[in-house]
Amino acid sequence: MSEAQVLVSGAELLEFTRQLFVKAGMSPQDAEVEAEVLVWANLRGVDSHGVQRVPGYIKAALDGRYKVQPNVRVEVETPAALLIEADHGFGPPVTVSAMRQTMEKARQVGIGWCLLRNITHQGAMGYYALMAAQQGMAGIAFVCNPPNMAMYGSKAAGVHNSPIAIAVPGGDHAPLILDIATSVAARGKIDLALEKGIPIPLGWAMDKEGRPTTDANLAAALLPFGDYKGSGIALMFACLSSLMVGNPLIAPRLLNRPDAAPLGTQNSVVAAINIGLFTDLAAYKANVDTLIEAEKDLPKADGVSEILMPGEIEDRVKGQRERDGIPIPLATAQKLADVGTELGVAVPAALAQG
Repeated sequence: MSEAQVLVSGAELLEFTRQLFVKAGMSPQDAEVEAEVLVWANLRGVDSHGVQRVPGYIKAALDGRYKVQPNVRVEVETPAALLIEADHGFGPPVTVSAMRQTMEKARQVGIGWCLLRNITHQGAMGYYALMAAQQGMAGIAFVCNPPNMAMYGSKAAGVHNSPIAIAVPGGDHAPLILDIATSVAARGKIDLALEKGIPIPLGWAMDKEGRPTTDANLAAALLPFGDYKGSGIALMFACLSSLMVGNPLIAPRLLNRPDAAPLGTQNSVVAAINIGLFTDLAAYKANVDTLIEAEKDLPKADGVSEILMPGEIEDRVKGQRERDGIPIPLATAQKLADVGTELGVAVPAALAQG
């Protein structure tokens, strides 16, 4: 264990996080989902979307920007589609419920497509895509937010680094799960570097003058992966989510319009595809396993010991962290402990050491 972090068991971190959200006014059921999604990310090594977010979420709840008791409602519904107004509710509880409704539509008619409007940060989008894969379906989830990533060729943020997750079930192999942002690195990874007090790699971000930077404090705009490809995909995700629900988040902010949505607002899509409608599910899973085996058996490039599949690293990290505990940077541990003290929640001993 590094001197700059502490280890906390997943179960202890889950219960502590759940209690924090209950104290902030969330129902016990929603608090459990919120904590589950965050700690799931930590267990898989996606620390940028884990409990590092809790202090900011709690502040947003106490300030009223994130609603702990939102008026979530279905505004449009067809046999295959939903539009849900989230009323600035916490992302994970609303999105888990939305994906469950979406999967039920996929069971009935083959596909479910759900648009979520005015939701707040949803955590790791892979969680929701994996929900479908665990039910023998293909899952898709993507999101759009106010601009934080440069449009290729520009010197300033012009699009959001819209993450997308796609998951499909395997047979003997764990589900394949791709969970990526359209930027070279997620904004949360830069925030994590700030917590750890370390530089970021060159090529992740630019400063406010449009110059490449390795200083996380100066990162003003993320850089897209694949140059125009990343920013182009992000632009189209905005068209398929925010513009589709009449809630544009990018242009109003770029144009300094008074109707610009507050920071923290996002719109997203979750979808589920019933694989069994198109092919035998058992055969599909076997074909996924065969595909994985064929890919992993390819000749390896120099210096490569193993060809890894989407989600494989995270699955291995999860096994290790379930056994050994979750590493939490000291700065994050201190912030979590402070929130616990403020809300009157007993702080786990490991976090108190921070």
